[in-house]
Amino acid sequence: MSELKTNKISTNDQNNVAIDNALGLKSYTTVQRDALTSVAGDMIYNTTLGNPQVYDGSAWNDLKAGLDAFTVSYLIVAGGGGGGNGINATNAEAGGGGGAGGYRASYNSETSGGGASAENPLALFKSGTSYEVTVGAGGAGGGTNGVKGSDSLFATVISIGGGRGAFGQGGDGGSGGGSGPGSGVASSGTANQGFGGGSSADNGGAGGGGAGEVGFNATTGQGAAGGDGVASTITGSSVYRGGGGGGGDSNYPGGAGGLGGGGQGRVSAGTANTGGGGGGARYTEASAWAGGSGVVIIRYATSDATITVGAGLTSSSATDGSDTVVTFTAGTGTISFS
Repeated sequence: MSELKTNKISTNDQNNVAIDNALGLKSYTTVQRDALTSVAGDMIYNTTLGNPQVYDGSAWNDLKAGLDAFTVSYLIVAGGGGGGNGINATNAEAGGGGGAGGYRASYNSETSGGGASAENPLALFKSGTSYEVTVGAGGAGGGTNGVKGSDSLFATVISIGGGRGAFGQGGDGGSGGGSGPGSGVASSGTANQGFGGGSSADNGGAGGGGAGEVGFNATTGQGAAGGDGVASTITGSSVYRGGGGGGGDSNYPGGAGGLGGGGQGRVSAGTANTGGGGGGARYTEASAWAGGSGVVIIRYATSDATITVGAGLTSSSATDGSDTVVTFTAGTGTISFS
């Protein structure tokens, strides 16, 4: 049996009841709430939505004023890291591929990067509340070491830019960059966002880590492949993003880019709006390939809200069934809902 505990309960001449201490509702996630055996009138605090809710006998209803809250699913991919280059002509050295941008997802129970489970959708509010969106740029390819990709942001959720590919040790990031022959040490990805890059034991560059797989090690003069990314259906179609860049090669061509926009070593940059890592290069090339830019995609019930996109953001909107899908492909700015 439930108990109400308080230090003092008093009444006044208006027949109201006053409780000295704050009344704390029992907290549940949405999954925990749905597992309850509830009756009409039950009240909880929903930690997934950040809302108090009451059960009317058939459904849980928000108690927030004006029913202002609504749920938004997201896919947030940061910019991929740029590939690295070799520096020793005598040994025909090459650099590692760039790591993919960090990958965070909350739609339809699909996995996030780094082998993590889907995150919880966000509870957003209308009434003039603004939320920041930033689409991370890809990192430039380096003459020796590439440049880390830039972070992407939606509201409170940040995806970390992909690590640089390098002649030495690849850089840590959302997914780690591939290492070159200057170091046999592998880089690290960010927990729940991506995997680490590969290491090199010879003249070839290692593959950059992908959102769904580690970058491959270079054990010969050949460039190694980048790790694969992760697929999402948030737009209505299954699309891979977050592939690691392939390592540079002492011969042509370099290592294959990971599935999901990773650039091929000595051949290509990471694909725009996938967060793919850039391909590594051989010592004779002026610089390696850049990482691909990231992307921010949100999805919510069309009947719940209408979005206003502020200046500074490049976006497009579409519908899939009863949902609105908004894709941000460049820039930084704010959005709001009504």
